[in-house]
Amino acid sequence: MTTILKKKKSFSEKDNLILLTNKKQNFSELNFSDKEIKHIKKELKNEKEIITINQYDRFVSLIFPKTQKNKNQRNETIRLIGDKLHTTFGAEKSVVISATNKKSKDILLIAEGLSLSNYTFTQHKSDPKPNNLKEIFLINVSDGEISELQNIIDSVYFTRDLINQPFSHLTAIDLANQAKISGKENGIKVTVFNKKKIEGIKMGGLLAVNKGSLDEPTFTIMEWSPKNAKNKQPIVLVGKGVVYDTGGLSLKPTANSMDLMKIDMGGAGTVIGAINAIASNKLPVHIVALVPATDNRPSGNAYAPGDVITMYDGTKVEVLNTDAEGRMILADALSYAKKYNPELVIDFATLTGAAVAAIGHYGLVSMHKDSEKDHAELKKSGQEMHERLAEFPFWSDYDDLIKSDIADIKNLGGPYGGAITAGKFLSHFTDYPWIHIDMPGVYSKVKYGYRGKGATGMGVRLVYNFVKKRYSNGKI
Repeated sequence: MTTILKKKKSFSEKDNLILLTNKKQNFSELNFSDKEIKHIKKELKNEKEIITINQYDRFVSLIFPKTQKNKNQRNETIRLIGDKLHTTFGAEKSVVISATNKKSKDILLIAEGLSLSNYTFTQHKSDPKPNNLKEIFLINVSDGEISELQNIIDSVYFTRDLINQPFSHLTAIDLANQAKISGKENGIKVTVFNKKKIEGIKMGGLLAVNKGSLDEPTFTIMEWSPKNAKNKQPIVLVGKGVVYDTGGLSLKPTANSMDLMKIDMGGAGTVIGAINAIASNKLPVHIVALVPATDNRPSGNAYAPGDVITMYDGTKVEVLNTDAEGRMILADALSYAKKYNPELVIDFATLTGAAVAAIGHYGLVSMHKDSEKDHAELKKSGQEMHERLAEFPFWSDYDDLIKSDIADIKNLGGPYGGAITAGKFLSHFTDYPWIHIDMPGVYSKVKYGYRGKGATGMGVRLVYNFVKKRYSNGKI
């Protein structure tokens, strides 16, 4: 259940309260007792950013943000304060956030961190115990700002739910149905290709990966095309939708590496959540999301190492490893994206262990082609939302590593530069400005601030911020 954000004119002495203030504040004006004021001043000497007072019938937390020169880092610090406050207010039913500086934008940042921290995934528990915090009231914040943040948070929750959902409850068809639900709620046109249609248009990569499965693949097209769209050519988002990955016949060799492979549709979950946020906030931007989806399992009919697959665009691919399956289904989607004459294409995928090994769960790995300015804008948005991009080199030297002796290209580049050669494989299927995002930050095995433990939803806020700023002359 999503935390509900609401507007409130003022707080009362009965409200749980988070109050942004400063050291020069006259605390007696805030009706604190002498004993409480003495405690506050003592804590301030210790440079505390959060001072919480238990008044028995409520909690009051005073927030004293430290000065930081880097605006982006400061904003992230405020969001993380919201995360820390969840320890106090997560068990409460409601809390009010206000500031002695009535123009403070930090109220929204606190609310963002606190509400994202409040996420729980309890669907499969016999005795579900989600966090009690149902409502967060904001003072001196506009209705529009509250509505926008609410829709973004809802979309991150939606993405987290999709990625946390096990394969037993989320096949490729289930994923497509979730996209339909989002479309119906937000005015997004959703078209789903079934296996017969996918066979008809000869998406060889998607069909090859699906050969070992008992469940049919899907190819989902989500299109948000408002009449007042500011872009003549759409931005296309492509998300890898491998709902479960065993590695196929190239069975994953690493111990305990399959238990989390439900998250291999993290790219799909991200683009569905991103277009959900864009449409629910009615951004005047034409956006298309493409989601190729299947599971990857071994069977007597599964595609095999050594096979040559004819892709959607006619490229012949030599398969050296069936665990390099994500790039096979993404390649068909990237080729299909050409139909839209896109302004820019961004793909999101849990594509390689190499990306995880390189940066851990702290961000996203990026590569790009013919999109220097676009990538710089996306990287800037990543800094602003603290969903940062670690740019990998994309030198032409790597092109030779995917050349095949018997086909046009091969789906594995060798033992070194694995994330880069995967990107080079995808690049073969693009003829437009393109950014590739490999997603180690999609899931965290330990609590990672307000992103929590499990699916982080990383990427949704990044895309939303990027798209909004791109078409609003820098206004955010």
